[in-house]
This record gives sequence, structure tokens and C-alpha cells, in this order.
Amino acid sequence: MKNSKVWMITGAGRGMGADIAKAALAAGYRVVATGRNTGKVTKALGEAEDLLVVKLDVTRPADAEAAVKAAVERFGSIDVLVNNAASFYAGFFEEITPGQMEQQLSTSLTGPMNVTRAVLPVMRKQRSGQVITISSSAGLMGFEFCTAYAASKFGIEGWMESLEAELGPFGIHTIIVNPGFFRTELLTEESTNYASPSINDYDERRAQQMQFWKGYNGQQSGDPAKLARALITISGLEKPPHRFIAGADAIGTAEQVVTTLQQQVNAYRDLSSSLAY
Repeated sequence: MKNSKVWMITGAGRGMGADIAKAALAAGYRVVATGRNTGKVTKALGEAEDLLVVKLDVTRPADAEAAVKAAVERFGSIDVLVNNAASFYAGFFEEITPGQMEQQLSTSLTGPMNVTRAVLPVMRKQRSGQVITISSSAGLMGFEFCTAYAASKFGIEGWMESLEAELGPFGIHTIIVNPGFFRTELLTEESTNYASPSINDYDERRAQQMQFWKGYNGQQSGDPAKLARALITISGLEKPPHRFIAGADAIGTAEQVVTTLQQQVNAYRDLSSSLAY
């Protein structure tokens, strides 16, 4: 066990993060499970010799640095970072306040950046490592009522793709994960925040959206435990992919994006090709 990889997972107190931590422990890895409430993390995962529970609010850079220090002191390295912690601010863009938008980006975009920035010096020193970041189908395509969430996930996409080029020379591999609808706790009241109704023009569509999102909680088709085991498999490959589209619905979304983008490329190809000096 002393030679097993060390996985550091954010948002490990519930939902997909807890499933990933359990899968990593079951695979024989050492796990640094983090969350804002360490009591919830311990309740979800129990106690084990190869488990370290650490407090980490991803919006606080100092928390990230302290968690990395604790991980290295306990296990000597960090081989796989899983940026999983996220939140969901739902609503029409005009009704989402600047503060809510800032909170969405702080948790789901800047947060993973804070943790990764703290981990990278360890991985660079090792000349090895993996940074796995959970994006979404909403990182591939924008959806009505999801402007804030999609903005954070599209940001994840650009950041991670650029990071791949920067970190490759150090032997550090990046993996973007685009899940579809999985039965996690993202749609629970603890994780989902709705914009307050303020514009009458949106009333009818807002009611439809609220009915959908609240009704869909607990009805998602994807099994997060299976996704967790899939990440263990992908991480252990000799040549892991830089992207993993997770779920049949996510594959459908990705294929639709490819088709639409090709149509957009072709629609004005002649005009676009005529713009050189």
C-alpha cells in the first residue's frame, strides 16, 4: 500500500465526490477526501488507515494550500487530483444577481483553479500526476435557465484544455470529464440555488423550468457509483484520454455539438475564407 497512488478529491462529503473517494479506496489507493464540513466527509466515508479527511473550502486559497500540505505530510505525494466540488445557480440570466453569478464562478471555476494551483508544485516536483476536473454537458452546450452554470463549465473547458499544453512537459496529464445527468446531489436544496423571480416576461417559462429541475432531482438516469469506477479505470490507463464523455445522454449532446459546429463552419465558409489581406 505504501506504493499506491494518492488521490485528492474535493467535495467528498456527499454525491459524486463521496462515490469517487469510495471507489479509489476500494481500488487500493490512498485518499485525501476534502470538504467544507469534515464531519460530513467522515460520516460518508468512515475511517481508514489510507484515508485522510481534510477541511477545504475551494473558494479559499489558504484552505487549498493547507490541505495540500496536510496531504503531503501524511502520504508524501499527490498523484491524482479530482476537482469535483461544485454548486448550481439556476435561473434566467437577467434574474441572476451579480452576486449569485460571482458565487457560481467562485465555486465551480475559480475554486478548482485554487486547488490545482496549490497541487501543481507537488506534481511538478514529482514530474508526474493527473488533474481530473468534472465539467458537464453544460460545458459543451449552453442550456436555457443554466447561464451561470454553463458559464462556469465553459470556463473549465478552456482552462483545462490550455492547462494540458502547459503541464504536459512535466509529465502531468489533464482529463476533462463531461457527465450527463447523474443521480448526484447537485439538484438538492443544499446544492441548487434558484434566482428570485423579478421579470414578468419570464413567468411562464420560469414555472416550466422550476417544475422540470425540481422534479428531476433523484430521477437522473446516470449511476454516480459506476461513473466513479469508470474514472478509476480511465486514470489507470497507460494513455488516459484528455476528455471523457460520461453517459449516453452526454454522448448525444456531444454528437449534437459536433454536428451543429460543422453546420456553422460550412454555412459561411466562402465568406470566412475571403477575409485575409
